[in-house]
Amino acid sequence: MSAAALSTPSTTTDGVWTQRAAAIDWHAATEALHQQGNAVLPHLLSAPECTALARMYGNADEATFRSRVVMQRHGFGQGEYRYFSYPLPTLVAALRDSLYPHLAPIANQWNTAMDIDVRYPARHADFIARCHAAGQVRPTPLLLQYTAGDYNCLHQDLYGEHVFPLQVAVLLSEPGSDFTGGEFVLTEQRPRMQSRAEVVPLRQGDAVVFAVHHRPVQGARGPYRVQMRHGVSRLRNGQRHTLGIIFHDAE
Repeated sequence: MSAAALSTPSTTTDGVWTQRAAAIDWHAATEALHQQGNAVLPHLLSAPECTALARMYGNADEATFRSRVVMQRHGFGQGEYRYFSYPLPTLVAALRDSLYPHLAPIANQWNTAMDIDVRYPARHADFIARCHAAGQVRPTPLLLQYTAGDYNCLHQDLYGEHVFPLQVAVLLSEPGSDFTGGEFVLTEQRPRMQSRAEVVPLRQGDAVVFAVHHRPVQGARGPYRVQMRHGVSRLRNGQRHTLGIIFHDAE
C-alpha cells in the first residue's frame, strides 16, 4: 500500500475497518484494561500498512500535517513527531472511528467506577462534535519518529477539557530489525505508594491500548483512581516509527 493510497477516500474503507475492529478479542482486551490499564491488540496493521504510514513522515505533502514538534526543544525527550491535519488520511480516520465504539463502553465503566459524571457517546463523530463545540478543533492523531539516542519522557496527552480516557499506539517498525531499545513504557502511581513501571512488548503492526490520565483500581474499600503516564525508553540504534491515535481533539 502506498502513502498516497492511505489518503485516498474509499467507499469500502469503513466496512473493512469495522470488520477488522470487530474481529479483535475485545473480551480479552477489556479484561486486560481493567486489570492492568493496557491491552495489546496483535497484528492490528499489516507490514505494508506500517511501512506506508512510516514513509509518510518524510515523504507526505506538508498539507498532510498541521505541525512538527522537536521534543528536545520543549523538554519532552529526544526525537520528533508530527500531528496530522484534517482531513485525516483514510486509514488513520477509519482506525480512529472503528476502534472508538469498542472503547467507549470501557471508558464509561471507568468513569462510573471513579464517580466521574462524564459519559461518552457510542459514535466517535458525536464525541468529536462535543470537542469541537468546546473549541477543541485541532486533530491529535500523530506520527512519531525516533533515531539512536532518542526517547520520550513519561507524560499524559491532555489537550483540553474533553479527554477520552483511552488511546492507542501502533508500532510501525520491527524491533530487532529496524531498531533496538525503544520499549513502550507505562507507569502507574497509586496513592501513598511508589510508582509501578511496566514495559509492553510490541511487534510491528501491534497496537497497545492504554489509559491516558487515570484509571480505576479495586481496593479494599472500593475503587480508587491511579495516575498513569507513558513514554518510550532510549533507542539503542536504528529508527522507530509509531502511529498515535488520540480520540479527543486539541484546543
